[in-house]
Amino acid sequence: MSRCCHLSAGLHKTVVMVGMMGAGKTAVGTAVSRLLRVPFVDSDAEIEEASNLRIAEIFERHGEEFFRLKETQVLARLLDGPPSILSTGGGAWLSAQNRDLVRERGIAVWLRAELEVLWARVRHKSTRPLLRTANPKGTLKALCEAREPAYALADLTVCSKSDLSVEQMATRVVEALAGRPDVLERRRA
Repeated sequence: MSRCCHLSAGLHKTVVMVGMMGAGKTAVGTAVSRLLRVPFVDSDAEIEEASNLRIAEIFERHGEEFFRLKETQVLARLLDGPPSILSTGGGAWLSAQNRDLVRERGIAVWLRAELEVLWARVRHKSTRPLLRTANPKGTLKALCEAREPAYALADLTVCSKSDLSVEQMATRVVEALAGRPDVLERRRA
């Protein structure tokens, strides 16, 4: 384990994990929260709890525009709370309003992953409403190409690789955050 994992950390801002579906935002975010001893929150889970519907059901019943409105409302509420690690849905960062909210109250970390890594992680999941197409891999590729310019606007980028464990990825994120004293105060445990 890296030395960063043996330090107690004071988190000053919420760390918002952004990136494509399958990049590891939830798994890595959970591991980062354990390393830093701060709460982990998943915005999609919060939306599901508030609406009493699964994300796919919200898309089917109310459409993407309604979902994006609820996503912004939940994001604003969570960013007003105590500093935490916050995993967002793949499309959350595309909204300029959401990016502004995060810039004002938190810091964005883009978990960047290659198409093949993403595809290996999502191809057998039926919970991805945007991939319910005749060519889901082609759809994923098009989404990546369309979204990467927005993701590149994140404050920090950490590359996700298939040969790295969740814990190794979490350590990389903590090391990236360590370079931002406005976000993470490190001190010996």
